[in-house]
Amino acid sequence: MTDIVKKLAEEVPEISGLRIAAEADGQSLSVSPADHAEQDDQMIEQDGAIIYVDGPASELLADKILDGGVDEVGNIHFALGQQA
Repeated sequence: MTDIVKKLAEEVPEISGLRIAAEADGQSLSVSPADHAEQDDQMIEQDGAIIYVDGPASELLADKILDGGVDEVGNIHFALGQQA
């Protein structure tokens, strides 16, 4: 995930991180560039990369592992799995 945030920050300097939020259906997540936390967001910082997570998304992700990366042509992808 840190690679994704750093890549976005390089391409769009006004973005400081990513924001993960729960969609209205309560089961889906959205990931979007962000320059600040919204009220009640948790902020996670790792190796200089910042991710903001809203409360409902935090509950959905509590027992999950969120991974992501940038492939060889620069495409961003995410994967969600169960914690071991």
